[in-house]
Amino acid sequence: MPAKSQAQQKAAGAALSARRGDTPKSGLKGASKSMAESMSEKELEEMASSSRKDKPEHVDD
Repeated sequence: MPAKSQAQQKAAGAALSARRGDTPKSGLKGASKSMAESMSEKELEEMASSSRKDKPEHVDD
């Protein structure tokens, strides 16, 4: 499932970094914190690795 916005992609990248132990989980807030808790590493990697080109900064759902 690729990211729908740049903000979602950035949050997934932060969550992935914390899940891998590169950054402390205590530093996560908001969407990245809930993503780290609820998504697998494979899902986070897929969401964070998609291209940012032509993505809006934010998407209102």
